[in-house]
Amino acid sequence: MSEVLRTLRQRLKDWEWLSAPPAMLVWAAIAGILGALATIGFRESISLVQHLLTGESGSVGRVMHSLPPWGRIVFPMLGGVVAGALLWWASKIKASSNSDYMEAVAIGDGRLSLRQGLLRSLSSLSSVASGGSIGREGAMVHLGSLAASAIGRFAGFDTVRLRLLVACGAAAGVAAAYGAPIAGALFIAEIVLGTVAIQNVGPLLVAAALSNITMRWTGHYYVTYPVNMTGTVPGANHVLPFLVLGMVSGVLAPQFLKLLDATRRGFRSLHLPLPLRLGLGGLLLGVLLVFMPRVGGNGYSVVVSLVHEQWAWQALLLMLVAKVAATAFTVGSGAIGGIFTPTIFVGAAFGSLFGQAVLLIWPNMAVSPYLFTLVGMGSFLGAATGAPLMAILMIFEMTLNFQAVVPLMLACVLAHFVSRVIAQVGMYDVMLVRERDVAVRRRLRHTKLAELVRPAQTVVRTVTPLKEASRMFVEYPVKYLYVVDENNVFQGVIAQQDLTSMLLVHGDVQERRAGDVLRLDFVKALHPDTSLDEAQEQFVNFPGERLPVVSRGDSPVLLGVVYKSSLLERYSALKKSLDQSGEALLDASSRRP
Repeated sequence: MSEVLRTLRQRLKDWEWLSAPPAMLVWAAIAGILGALATIGFRESISLVQHLLTGESGSVGRVMHSLPPWGRIVFPMLGGVVAGALLWWASKIKASSNSDYMEAVAIGDGRLSLRQGLLRSLSSLSSVASGGSIGREGAMVHLGSLAASAIGRFAGFDTVRLRLLVACGAAAGVAAAYGAPIAGALFIAEIVLGTVAIQNVGPLLVAAALSNITMRWTGHYYVTYPVNMTGTVPGANHVLPFLVLGMVSGVLAPQFLKLLDATRRGFRSLHLPLPLRLGLGGLLLGVLLVFMPRVGGNGYSVVVSLVHEQWAWQALLLMLVAKVAATAFTVGSGAIGGIFTPTIFVGAAFGSLFGQAVLLIWPNMAVSPYLFTLVGMGSFLGAATGAPLMAILMIFEMTLNFQAVVPLMLACVLAHFVSRVIAQVGMYDVMLVRERDVAVRRRLRHTKLAELVRPAQTVVRTVTPLKEASRMFVEYPVKYLYVVDENNVFQGVIAQQDLTSMLLVHGDVQERRAGDVLRLDFVKALHPDTSLDEAQEQFVNFPGERLPVVSRGDSPVLLGVVYKSSLLERYSALKKSLDQSGEALLDASSRRP
């Protein structure tokens, strides 16, 4: 069997057309199918574990209701201990491959560790099945990426194509988990790849589409949050409340992420082994589940209820606070999973509360109260992820409700910009790293030469005797002297080779002046507002180590010189900043548990 696989692998490497751009669509389709199957397998595994241990399966709320109070405490605690033990085991495996799909695609080579990936997925399974307030999508997406990475490595893909194929597996996982193929592709494009170029988005869309088709073919597709909304489409006079909802979501979403990060730091400060740390998180969650069993899990059943039923504001507020606390206990302890769905929950609950307040103030507003729930979900998600376009499409695909699209567009975009202004936080480390990279690139590459100008020491006037110019060539190891007139207006340069030739031919140059031998077009001067990129182009075709910098206008004044070394130092700083960003992402991913 191993010989057959080895032969097949060699043939795949020999067939170059299999790695050509058109063939990538076929590989993307395969990744899409595998991503859907991985999602189905993970869902069925959760139900199987819950049924074996509790006799019930389905929503976490239903499972927790079936347990006695002590069972609601013990089940999450034991699930946390098992999850922590699996994570500890994964951390002990020495692997040259990445353990996180975002890391593998954004800064890695696309190679994912199979053993670490499976152990981390089993850890997530233990946390989710035992009621952890965390999303299932994290493990589903990782399993899709893992399958794609294994195929690409077997086929001998180069780094670029392997990274793209892993991204296709991730897009398939998102599409299968939420029934949102377009948003799944854009999620990976916006957040992980950081580009929506068609050569990248095309395979992502194919993978997401095949994932969705597979879910439908196997009978596992359903509209995630079906909504029967009454009322009219919001008119121009109804826009203001949704704008306010977007702004407030932009303020609150970063605070939610900061709370989760602070909880992580708090758990890590206890210096407990991973099993005990996750067990403690499960214990705290279990105490909460004794009184409010519905805050366990990803909160799907509660969100479905919020888009179909009117809750009393007191119950809604209590559920919102309890869910935030439950998520903080689970995520803060280091459980592996997604916070995507809990973020949707928080946005839905807050949107519902906001809608009740608006309709209380504006009772004649002919808008369905559930519209505020949907817009709250989208705006909170867009602000937390930093991907508003993905959030708009995802809410639409998960609800298939066109009525919410226009207010979603306004609220999501506004929430995104507000969140970026008030806080430099994000749900995914790769987004923050990329934003810092873009800022550094923009700052360095738009740096003007005025910041790099140094005084010019080898300057002579047009009336300076050539004998004095010759002495300056002896004192300074330069090839050119800059010539200015009595008003410091730049005239040109004297080249050392010209002066040497003149001395050899004429011998006595006592009567000649610098203005007699200067050259006007030998060196092209720069200007203080020239960018680094423009200056670099000049230096590429110039053999010297410095160029003069003059003011603009008909009478260019010599301001100084710019050295090639100064330019290289700035570009070295750019490279260093990019390297540090990559290391920052690696550090962040290694600290995540």
